[in-house]
Amino acid sequence: MLAVEGLCKRFGGFLAVNEVSFDLRAGEILGLIGPNGSGKSTTFNLIAGNLRPSAGSIRFDGREIGGLAAHAICHLGIGRTFQIPRPFRKLSLLENVTVAAYHGAGGKISRAEAQHRAETALEMVGLPVSSSVQTNGMGAAALKKLELARALATKPRLLLADESLGGLDREEMEHAAEVLDDIRNRLGITIIWVEHIMGVLMRIVDRVIVLDHGEKIFEGKPAQAAVDPRVTEVYLGKART
Repeated sequence: MLAVEGLCKRFGGFLAVNEVSFDLRAGEILGLIGPNGSGKSTTFNLIAGNLRPSAGSIRFDGREIGGLAAHAICHLGIGRTFQIPRPFRKLSLLENVTVAAYHGAGGKISRAEAQHRAETALEMVGLPVSSSVQTNGMGAAALKKLELARALATKPRLLLADESLGGLDREEMEHAAEVLDDIRNRLGITIIWVEHIMGVLMRIVDRVIVLDHGEKIFEGKPAQAAVDPRVTEVYLGKART
């Protein structure tokens, strides 16, 4: 479904992503992890169209999408969430997701259809569908669910989930992971999950890619990553002898 080859991103003299390559199969949940500053969010934003690659290729269903605008990538069937939710505070919960549904369809659906898609997405993540519910006073877990609902309402075939566990307690993390797994199993949506919290993610993903200082240092099964010396060193520091 997705093929990333030799992906690079420079910010002035700083190389944030250096020759990163990987493939993504349809129906898979791929974990993209690494410590802060490892380049995972930059890689994510290059795929989503929020940044333009300095070099390399990103192909979605065989089509080159590297450098396309974010809205064009969304219309091709790639939805995303953001680390920091920024809902439209003057709109209700339902209206927030309805706007996302309308945008995802490129304005080619009716208001009624957009609202229906919004209601379906809200139900999927466990949020109320009532038009009277506002975003004011929502906690971190509910705002993360809203981000996910907005992404789902765009009808993606590939979902980019960015730091879905940040700011959540243990129980909320477990629930968020279960929702992502359910989205894959029930809707058949392929997922790239970017995260720096390893524990919960490693039980859900099929494969994991680990980045460090902009480079891929590991790709394989979660169980293999947990015992890989380079991964252990990146997360825990070099063992003393």
